[in-house]
Amino acid sequence: MDSRPPNLLLLLLTCLLHFWRCARGQPFYTIDVVGLTIRPGSTVQSGTPVTLRCQVRVSHDNIPHLEHEFQLRQDDVLIYSSTTKEDSITYDLDPARAADSGSYECRVTVKDRSKASFSKILEVTGLQAPILYLNKTSPYESEEFTAACSAPEEKGSLVFRFYQKFRTGEPQRIKQTAATGNSSETTLVLRAIGDSFLYCDYEVNLVSGARRSNRSNEITVIVKGLYISPIMNVLPSLDVFECEILEVVCKVINPLKNIDVFLTKGRRILKQAPVSLSHRFTAQEGDSGELVCKAEWGNVQKETYRTITVKELFSKPHLTVRTTDIFEGDRFELTCSVSIYVAERISNESMRFSIYKDNVKLTSAASYATVANPSKNGNYTCKATASSLTHCFVEKESHAVVVKAKVPVSKPMLSVVGGTLVLGKRFQLLCHSDSGTLPITYTLNSPGPLAQSSVVSKPGEEAIFSFSAIYKTSDLNSFLCHAKNSEHRPPMIGTGQQLLLSTIIEPVSIPVLMVLPGAGDVSEGQDVTLVCSVVRGTPPISFSWFHTETEGALFSQTSEKLKGSYSISNVRGEQRGQYYCVGNNPANATKQSLIITIGVKLAGWKKGLIAVAVFCILLILALVLIVALKRRLLLFKRKRTGELSVKSASTKTERLSLTQAEVNEAANVTPGMIGKSVWSEHASGSESEDQNSVTAPEKPPEPQYTEVQIRPADPNRAPVKKGNYSEVRNSKQGVPEPADAQVEYAQLNHDTDHHDTDHHGDRGNHGDHSVHDDHIDEVDIDSVHIDTVDHGEGKQDGTPTC
Repeated sequence: MDSRPPNLLLLLLTCLLHFWRCARGQPFYTIDVVGLTIRPGSTVQSGTPVTLRCQVRVSHDNIPHLEHEFQLRQDDVLIYSSTTKEDSITYDLDPARAADSGSYECRVTVKDRSKASFSKILEVTGLQAPILYLNKTSPYESEEFTAACSAPEEKGSLVFRFYQKFRTGEPQRIKQTAATGNSSETTLVLRAIGDSFLYCDYEVNLVSGARRSNRSNEITVIVKGLYISPIMNVLPSLDVFECEILEVVCKVINPLKNIDVFLTKGRRILKQAPVSLSHRFTAQEGDSGELVCKAEWGNVQKETYRTITVKELFSKPHLTVRTTDIFEGDRFELTCSVSIYVAERISNESMRFSIYKDNVKLTSAASYATVANPSKNGNYTCKATASSLTHCFVEKESHAVVVKAKVPVSKPMLSVVGGTLVLGKRFQLLCHSDSGTLPITYTLNSPGPLAQSSVVSKPGEEAIFSFSAIYKTSDLNSFLCHAKNSEHRPPMIGTGQQLLLSTIIEPVSIPVLMVLPGAGDVSEGQDVTLVCSVVRGTPPISFSWFHTETEGALFSQTSEKLKGSYSISNVRGEQRGQYYCVGNNPANATKQSLIITIGVKLAGWKKGLIAVAVFCILLILALVLIVALKRRLLLFKRKRTGELSVKSASTKTERLSLTQAEVNEAANVTPGMIGKSVWSEHASGSESEDQNSVTAPEKPPEPQYTEVQIRPADPNRAPVKKGNYSEVRNSKQGVPEPADAQVEYAQLNHDTDHHDTDHHGDRGNHGDHSVHDDHIDEVDIDSVHIDTVDHGEGKQDGTPTC
């Protein structure tokens, strides 16, 4: 096979891989070290050339044309930067000055990597001596001249100072300036006349601290005196009268060029002229004071002072009011007068007065009288005029006098604060006059020993007085209010009767609770009315009734009268108990009555029903008692007759003999009572007769059987009738009797033909009983089984066999 296609494919892959690595790969480099050197050394004298060299060493994987960015900093301030392909730069300080002292650092940045050198300190010692320059060496006193101090070779922030030194004494610093460059020019002024020396120095501020230079050259300065003080004359004199002519002359002797003279009084310039001036004016009342003559040359001034006094021909008029407190309706008088009057300088009878109101002339006299009213209120002034001997007219005006007639205080009104007075509680009274000029003094007299006063001096203020409680309306008549706004007028009086127009509330008295129709207990079903009343109290009055065992009010009522009522219809027993009522009115002082007790009796029909019920109950109890007693007695009898006389069937045959009376008696009783009546009594008789009767043992005996033989019946007699079987069981309240109780069953023949019965017992022989044929019927009983009840088990056997 041909191998060229695989070789071409391999070459293509190699080229692609090379281009991919070139496009994707990053150059490898690192900054090894950055070095900074200072030549010739770290400490040099000022003016020495200094070279700073920064060099970097970078390791890389053959990166062509690698650029380096250099930054040189002094005291962390950038002073030089450069970007170059070279591995070092140099920075020259030629010459080095003190301002070049500091800490230097070089930082190099290559692409995204940066590294700084170690800091190096450069110390430049020594400062250049400054140079002083003056544009004038012989100035006048207080004349401005120019001074300049410079250090041409220094750089940085410099502060220059100027000094003056006399032949004796310490130098004095006369000025200090801060310059942005290496020189400073300023203006100096010297006031001390004579010669002195001027020099300067400077100070440079470094990070390490301030450094001060040596002194500059000294320059001798001679300050000349400036004799331009003006001369001022006042004619005719410094003391003059009004209307006299004054002349003031101000001039400078030996003047210089460009000198000006000013005449001033206070801050007002009266006149200005070069070298000299003259000022004439007529003296007036307000011209007294200090005159100043000022000579000015450039910025140099010289002054001369004179004080003049202008005396008055007559004083300023004074307007007075004779009445101090003027009220409407009062008559008042205004008078205009002067306190000083120089008659020898005033023409005869030339003094005139006039009075004005609001700049409107009222009269040409020295006085004015009128009656005060609102139209007369205003500002009053007076004017006085006179002519001097020199025919000068003088007019003066007084200060204004304000006349405002006061309004007399009106009759005060007394009222209750809030409009409502509650007797028995604290309250406040207001005393007020509808009209009257402030201030108004209110004095309130009360039933108490001390009067209270209040002064109302501002609009909106009120005279309010606080008092303790009163308990009677009549006490209000004792209050009196005095209002006064003048010391010369009697006060106006307001009486306490005005308070009666206010709402006066009297608290309720203690209520009294009454029961109608009357006291005592009431019967159920009746109607009861509880009346709650008070002796006094301002209506409306709220009454409420309460039951001590019930929460809340039973009933509430508001009444315009002094009493209220609450009716209870059809009174029930549960409504008995204690009741009370409370009363209240707008005074909000609740009072409670005493508690009363109401008893509720049963109704008449209920009493009768109860009596009948009681009677029935007693009757039932009596019947129950009787029945119980009878039953008790019956049980007692049964217990006594529990033992029956029975003879043994093995020894002999007993005969049963019944009299006709016994048979008749047995026939008249119930079957249940036959055996009991007949056989029990017979057994009782047999027990008395037979001493060998069987008695109930402690344990239940075995049943015993007795055979009774009866003589055959007489055929001539009536046939024997079969009787009923009577079962007699002696028990006590359903409980079987002891084992000695016996039951007898017999068949009786009743002979209806015989009415007499005779019972004969054989007392000698217990086994033989004889019955007379003509008195009793024959009873044929084959056998009688006597069963003994088993008391041990509480059960009895079945019906015995006869």
